[in-house]
Amino acid sequence: MGLLARARKEWFIIGIVLVILSAKLEPSVGVRGGPLKPEVTITYVAVSLIFFNSGLSLKTEELTSALLHVRLHLFVQSFTLVFFPLVVWLLLKVLSLTAIDQWLLRGLQTVSCMPPPVSSAVILTKAVGGNEAAAIFNSAFGSFLGIVVTPVLLLLFLGSSSSVPFSSIFSQLSVTVVVPLILGQVCRGFLREHLERRKLPFGAVSSAVLLMIIYTTFCDTFSRPNIELDPTSLLLVVLIIFSIQLSFMLLTFAFSTRSGSGFSAADTVAIMFCSTHKSLTLGIPMLKIVFEGYEHLSLISVPLLIYHPAQILLGSVLVPSIRSWMTSRQKAVKPPTLQPV
Repeated sequence: MGLLARARKEWFIIGIVLVILSAKLEPSVGVRGGPLKPEVTITYVAVSLIFFNSGLSLKTEELTSALLHVRLHLFVQSFTLVFFPLVVWLLLKVLSLTAIDQWLLRGLQTVSCMPPPVSSAVILTKAVGGNEAAAIFNSAFGSFLGIVVTPVLLLLFLGSSSSVPFSSIFSQLSVTVVVPLILGQVCRGFLREHLERRKLPFGAVSSAVLLMIIYTTFCDTFSRPNIELDPTSLLLVVLIIFSIQLSFMLLTFAFSTRSGSGFSAADTVAIMFCSTHKSLTLGIPMLKIVFEGYEHLSLISVPLLIYHPAQILLGSVLVPSIRSWMTSRQKAVKPPTLQPV
């Protein structure tokens, strides 16, 4: 793959680096009250656009075939929204005794509270040949569930800025998340044939808007000269993130393949990716809402920005091995073909 082709494929990761560098060079452009007016354009317009776009792109009619696989859905949602946050909370009790930046550690907790993504888990499950319908259902359902559960978890584990009362958070979530998401689904009902025929770049639109949110978040940070990012802490957080992902993938694999689990090899693939992946597209806007005005918001956001490319990188590396395992497992359980006498 050539350099230009690679850049096109990884444009979003490159975009994250560029917008952070731009924010560092001229932070006054994206701060509150600056030329971009992020208190309106980002807080309301950009976040609403992301969730309207999500509602417009979610193929709810494809989820019916996976709807009745209740045990799988229960496992994925309880793992990602209950077990994951609790384990990370216990881990941070130990890590808080180290010299790692406390705001990056709080960022790790925010990662654990996020719902599954609506893209990467489905893409990787499909690449392996796993239960794609189950992955689609859990990604979509987890996103809807996360609208309510994720802010509650964030407030439970981290608290919030005193300037943002609990009631304001949920009223803003309703205006900028719930309503646009529902409107997107309603519009999809009228435009379904047109949308499926045109194959519009929903993912690219959300990613481009997300880059603007990341840009203004870091403009706020770099406008405060007293905030510094410790390189050693950052490196340790990267190692911790990869360790968490790999450990949880192995844990979900072990649980879903144990005797009597009732899950097929294809189910296991969906479980591994959906249970361990976290949504950046939904996560950054939610952090922006829950921690609006928080002095260390961008530092808290850093682990989530790392987790997103890390889960795609690790998942992509493991695709051939997981596909090979699933193929051999399916051959082992396939009933023998009767030979004619």
